[in-house]
Order: sequence, then C-alpha cells, then structure tokens
Amino acid sequence: MTAAVRGTGRVLVDGVAEGELLVCTRAISGWGGIDPGTGAIVETSHPQRGAILAGKVVVMPGAKGSSGWSGQFHIAKLQGTAPAAIMTETINSKLALGLAVLGVPALIDIDPSVREHLLDGRWARIEHETLTVWSEGEQI
Repeated sequence: MTAAVRGTGRVLVDGVAEGELLVCTRAISGWGGIDPGTGAIVETSHPQRGAILAGKVVVMPGAKGSSGWSGQFHIAKLQGTAPAAIMTETINSKLALGLAVLGVPALIDIDPSVREHLLDGRWARIEHETLTVWSEGEQI
C-alpha cells in the first residue's frame, strides 16, 4: 500500500468533508447545468453529462453563466443531492454566492503537487485548508 497525498488550498468555504472525486473537465452552467433533484449534470454539451454530483468531492475549472448557482445549489442541498465539497480553479461572484448558499467545504488554489492526483474515482478529504487524496486500499 502507498501513502495518501497531502497538500493545501485556499479556503473559500471552511469545513470538513470526504467523498469520491468527480473531476469535471469543463465549467458547469449555473442555470440548467445540474438537476438539483438528482444531483446529475444535465447540461447537454458537458463532457461529464450524466455524472452525479451528490455526495462527491467535485473538482471543476469554474462556473459559467448565470446567478442560477445559488438557487440550484440551495435546492440540491434541500433535496440531499448536493456535493460533499467543491474544488475550483477560478471563482466568480456567481459561484461564490452558490458556494456560500450550499455551505459545503470549498477550496481554490490547490497545491500543484496534489493536483495531478485529483482523478475520478479516487477519494478526497478536505479539512479546512488541508486536502488529502488517496485511492481505495491506500493508507491515509
């Protein structure tokens, strides 16, 4: 077994969360990009269309579009289909508001030595500014 990889990021929303990683290769639209009832990405042109955000640690390059993020995330939170945590490369006011409403741990500016380990199916734990990434069976 190998050891987990640890690094840090800048806190957008403080907290502790753990879950399977879902790595999105493109930004998700704030209005109509997700189905808050199921937690699925439904944006028709999105490469990860059909992937489920619910309970996952979602890695995404950013958000695009509208102020729908706050409304969509609020509904997802109420429905129990929200992500466990979010890591993003860029932040705008729409996504920042959505993350504040969602209230799950969120990081930006992830340590470059950890970024290469952020892969679908791996696991991640965010504990304030600390990020730990591992695969099933690895020591953490």
